[in-house]
Amino acid sequence: MKAMVLESVGTPLKLVDGPDPIPGAGEIRLKVEACAVCRTDLHVVDGDLLHPKLPLVPGHEIVGVIDKVGEGVAGSRLGSRVGVPWLGHTCGHCPYCVAGSENLCDQPQFTGYTRDGGFASHVIADEHFAFDLDADGDPISLAPLLCAGLIGWRCLKKAGGRRRLGIYGFGAAAHIIAQVAIWQGREIFAFTRPGDKEAQDFARSLGATWAGGSDERPAEPLDAAIIFAPVGGLVPTALRAVRKGGRVVCGGIHMSDIPAMPYELLWEERELVSVANLTRRDAEEFFPIVKSAQVRTHTKVYPLEQANQALDDLRAGRLSGAAVLVP
Repeated sequence: MKAMVLESVGTPLKLVDGPDPIPGAGEIRLKVEACAVCRTDLHVVDGDLLHPKLPLVPGHEIVGVIDKVGEGVAGSRLGSRVGVPWLGHTCGHCPYCVAGSENLCDQPQFTGYTRDGGFASHVIADEHFAFDLDADGDPISLAPLLCAGLIGWRCLKKAGGRRRLGIYGFGAAAHIIAQVAIWQGREIFAFTRPGDKEAQDFARSLGATWAGGSDERPAEPLDAAIIFAPVGGLVPTALRAVRKGGRVVCGGIHMSDIPAMPYELLWEERELVSVANLTRRDAEEFFPIVKSAQVRTHTKVYPLEQANQALDDLRAGRLSGAAVLVP
């Protein structure tokens, strides 16, 4: 097995050759076809998310074919194409799991954080957290759906049925969920880094009604906003942009500190909520919608050995859409 391994937080990934992993009871092994690169991978590598498993293979937007199964897994799954997301395992018995909120599980495992992920030629996954994917689909196009798409979908649901939707940070998640929202009949207002004309043009090309810098405001108040950029300073900015009774959804797993702000920004029944992880139910809802909405992911492909370059490009904001590693 080849893998790009994080040996110490804050250091570049290292290419390692080793034996192919063996799945245990209830597990499957995938021969990885593609693994998208997520901003959460940056948070893990850079140390924003504490206490990762070390050494660690990052990556949690994995598409692959099952080539070996562990005890208790049906042999009929061999040869199936599946996707493995961020949420890699839940306990199944804590109050959150019992209540159907497995994304809030008290004893979760996360792919590419507390268990090895998909920056590799092979990966082990819990069979119950591997979603069946279209055997005829393009694995490179499918990979960003496993986190950017699923988290985007959960954020869109949290935003409710509101029509005028602002999106702060127009990267991988935003470019996917904007297509879904437009298909639903919503208007998209895309907010990028100030002066990032390329990202603004990209948003308009996908059908955004308006695109501008995060230091700008549209002519009319928004009904809701989703913040994908990990910038706490955008919270008061987004609250200023939404109407009375509007909602702001924070979609990232990590965000810089939210600055002090006057209560009047939250007053008039504006709401501020966060999204944590995902559920298997989200995937059951989302993948049929991807087909109906004819979502097209925009990707830049890197060979596995260039994972550090892909992370650098994401860190520097040099990507439109999503980076995808191919072993």
